[in-house]
Amino acid sequence: MTVRTILRYPDPRLSTPCAPVTRFDAELKALAEDLLDTMQAAPGVGITAAHIGVMQRVSVIRLSPEAPLLVHVNPEILSRSVDLQRFTEGSVSMPGMTDEVERPSAIRLRYRDLDGELYEDEADGFLATCIQHEIDQLDGIFWLKRLSRLKRDRLIRRFEKEGRA
Repeated sequence: MTVRTILRYPDPRLSTPCAPVTRFDAELKALAEDLLDTMQAAPGVGITAAHIGVMQRVSVIRLSPEAPLLVHVNPEILSRSVDLQRFTEGSVSMPGMTDEVERPSAIRLRYRDLDGELYEDEADGFLATCIQHEIDQLDGIFWLKRLSRLKRDRLIRRFEKEGRA
């Protein structure tokens, strides 16, 4: 479909919670296709509608070209494991900047598909991290908020110094 313009950090919309999707129609399917095209062009493994300035609860994840495409509409985490894991995270809205983030190693989530069908699923490992990262974004929590103040400030200064902001 279309590669959309990605918002750049520190755009205030990246800190704004998204509204639930209420209409499951052709427009929603077109948005999901645009998100996939935009994510692949970035490149990235996950993207939300918020990253392109559409403040709706939609995320797209594909961990690799061979992996299945996951589209989550109105996702919510139902439970999290007590076990934690660390993975390197970043954002299509802050290209080139990454750091390790600690999150629960497994989750149970509820979401709708593009037709409005309700699902519950479990995820662990890197997929669990990606889903949590994208749901955070839908909740208006940019990934930097998961870092210590020192790491966050260092990363922001580097991002500004490299002229990416």
